[in-house]
Amino acid sequence: MESILSQLTQQETWEEFLAYRLQKGRFTWHEFDEADSFVEREEYLPLAKGIVEGKGLSIPQKKIVNKMGTGKKRVVYSFAPEEMTILKLIAFKLYDYDAWFAPNCYAFRRGMKASDAVFDIIRAIGNRRMWAYKLDIHDYFNSISIDILLPILADMMADDLPLYYFFERMLTEKSVIYNGETILEDHGVMAGTPTSPFLANVYLKAVDKFFHDAHVTYARYSDDIIIFAPDREMIEGHKNRMAEFLKEYRLEMNPDKERIYSPDEAYEFLGFKCHARDIDISEATKRKMKGKIYRATKRLMRWSSKNHMEPEKAMKGLINHFNRMFFENGDTESLTWSRWFFPVINKTDGLKEIDHYLQQNIRFLSTGKHNKANYKTDYGQLKRLGYKSLVNEFYKYKTAKVMG
Repeated sequence: MESILSQLTQQETWEEFLAYRLQKGRFTWHEFDEADSFVEREEYLPLAKGIVEGKGLSIPQKKIVNKMGTGKKRVVYSFAPEEMTILKLIAFKLYDYDAWFAPNCYAFRRGMKASDAVFDIIRAIGNRRMWAYKLDIHDYFNSISIDILLPILADMMADDLPLYYFFERMLTEKSVIYNGETILEDHGVMAGTPTSPFLANVYLKAVDKFFHDAHVTYARYSDDIIIFAPDREMIEGHKNRMAEFLKEYRLEMNPDKERIYSPDEAYEFLGFKCHARDIDISEATKRKMKGKIYRATKRLMRWSSKNHMEPEKAMKGLINHFNRMFFENGDTESLTWSRWFFPVINKTDGLKEIDHYLQQNIRFLSTGKHNKANYKTDYGQLKRLGYKSLVNEFYKYKTAKVMG
């Protein structure tokens, strides 16, 4: 078998990669033009040849960033821009190993989406009354033990030893640059790097296979796991088994996100709230979005007051910000909010609640108060400022899907 690393020097591999990313909407046209020029001029060759010859990557940069606008922090890593591009191509070729993963692993799999996990669970449960156990692994990517991961990876990549040795060099290098200084640390598979999702799937593939082979209704999407059972005793058994797995793999659970659901409760997974065949956005999703709206409103109110700005300009700023977040995310590496939720949900109660809360905060920017006077700013004025209702956009999406 030809090594994936040797393919890094082949222009046809890069052409295939660019075509795939363009087809999946992972490029703006400006980004595609730059990438196309990068490939056409073979600017990848010096770095690719060095990797083929056994050279490692540069020291990665460590950054602490806001976690999806929640105010919480997360640690991410990145290499030099050209190295990140090379890693994206390697990640693209790593789909060749997809057959190693159990069907109940849903994250970062070609042809699989979060919606598949939700719909597969609903089909598997059918009309049965099932208990559910939901857990979340704390700082999963950066907590992965490289000592445990490497033997698993070596077994998978026995047919491509150059690729395995590339990962061994990258993952065992403990030097990182943080705040301009080089430090030594254990960093797992380095969240934020293009190959980290694949490596995270590799790490727990035996856990996924255990539940799949036991015919347990189970789904994992990266660090989010949910397991089902017909009675409380069995769900407790699954909970205890997962605790054993986490100890074995040196991982920690996020206690705030661990929960057992009874058959009469709606369970939450991947931001969705499911009960029987009803699917809405989860309570946690609503809380997070309201928090984002609240913080953005406070910032705009302070800025507006400090700069003696007309209220309408601040209102338009808040509307534009959330239009981008909901519908027009400029980050081509991730889904927009609506593209994550709209294909899955069939209830609009959560969307109505967020719509109402956002409208309240837009109107608040006109008066600085939460009272009846805010409603002098009617819905028509909000629309003239560019406001889009989540509920209306959801029904447009559903209609377009039926028509098209």
